[in-house]
Amino acid sequence: MSMLTPPGMGGKYRITGNQYPRMRRPRNNRRIVLSAVVAVAVVGLISWGTVQLIHVFGGKFGRSHSTVSAAHCSGGGRSGTLASVPKPGAVTVNVYNATQRGGLAKTTADELKKRGFAVGKVGNAPAAYDKKVKGAAILLGGPRAQGALKVLGTQLAAAEVKTDPARNGASDVDLIIGDGFGALDPQNSADHALAQLSSQGAPKPSASTKGC
Repeated sequence: MSMLTPPGMGGKYRITGNQYPRMRRPRNNRRIVLSAVVAVAVVGLISWGTVQLIHVFGGKFGRSHSTVSAAHCSGGGRSGTLASVPKPGAVTVNVYNATQRGGLAKTTADELKKRGFAVGKVGNAPAAYDKKVKGAAILLGGPRAQGALKVLGTQLAAAEVKTDPARNGASDVDLIIGDGFGALDPQNSADHALAQLSSQGAPKPSASTKGC
């Protein structure tokens, strides 16, 4: 009989050997299942948070890129289109004579009409300019008429350009003839200057807008 056999027990209850049998604790299945559920929940929460961050930041930058691209393709950027240049027919020129020579306003107005400009008032210059313009001419218009003034300036390069803040029109400008005036620039020179001005104001696609 082994030393491990309790007194009074024998037969089939006899314990043989010289070591106690190892007793394993029963596995706690509930704890294993609970741990697995918690792990799955943590992984799911992390995944959900990652997706939300990607959605938020991805949407933000995506909208910004789309907005910039749309503005760029529509000419909102500086590299898009330049300010449009009006056609001569869209510019109304009032021709005034500030000299003592008669007939200059009428002949100049007729020549401008031949070159495609619309002609408004024709006559003597207002008192503020009459007999006071020493140069070839003064081109006068409001702040919104800068394009019209540039177009008219192609017909007389020597003219001085002035802006009258009190005027609101975008297409109505004055040509005030001065003592130094002889005639408008030659037709071919004026046409060349007008063509150059128009090409500068035309849309110019750049490498960054080819995919628009």
